Amino acid sequence: MIDRAPHDRFDLSDLVPFTDWMELDRLRIDPPDPVIEGVMIKRKDSPYQAGRLKGPWFKWKRDPYNIDAVMLYAQRGHGKRSSYYSDFTFGVWTKTEEGEQLVPVGKAYFGFTDVELEVLDKFVRDNTIDRFGPVRAVKATPDFGFVLEVAFEGIARSTRHKSGVAMRFPRISRLRQDKLPRDADRLETLVAMIETREDKS
Repeated sequence: MIDRAPHDRFDLSDLVPFTDWMELDRLRIDPPDPVIEGVMIKRKDSPYQAGRLKGPWFKWKRDPYNIDAVMLYAQRGHGKRSSYYSDFTFGVWTKTEEGEQLVPVGKAYFGFTDVELEVLDKFVRDNTIDRFGPVRAVKATPDFGFVLEVAFEGIARSTRHKSGVAMRFPRISRLRQDKLPRDADRLETLVAMIETREDKS
């Protein structure tokens, strides 16, 4: 029935033919359209319903992008996290007229465990160097700071952000206490990800 509905309101996803799981995995990792997040696997007899269905539907996303970034700012969370600094702005290195500087590229407030939140919160409280209302700036130099491994689903150019890039669904995937800020990624790395995506489209 839905295939007979007006396409200005409804649209059906294309069926993806495949002969084995390895072929489907290749399509998941490198889809024909760079905007596509992966593949949706569903039982043929399962109905289309509202909400986030589980069981007969499975979203098999492509692997996220990953970078190492440096914590720059922190803000208290909401609800049960209102007493913790749990919203983090992070940045990467770029060359400016003043020399190497960290430029903000995103903000994340999930992906870490409660134990890791304790570590992050303590770092913010012990290393605050400035305050802007509810936001705390933390110490971040080449030799001192907190490195975060950030995973994200996509990246695009942005005129709204000073860095010129915007991440899609960033999250903190690992605390990199084994790294110094000088080892974090550079803005050029993120721009190269965008250019690779643009070349494929």
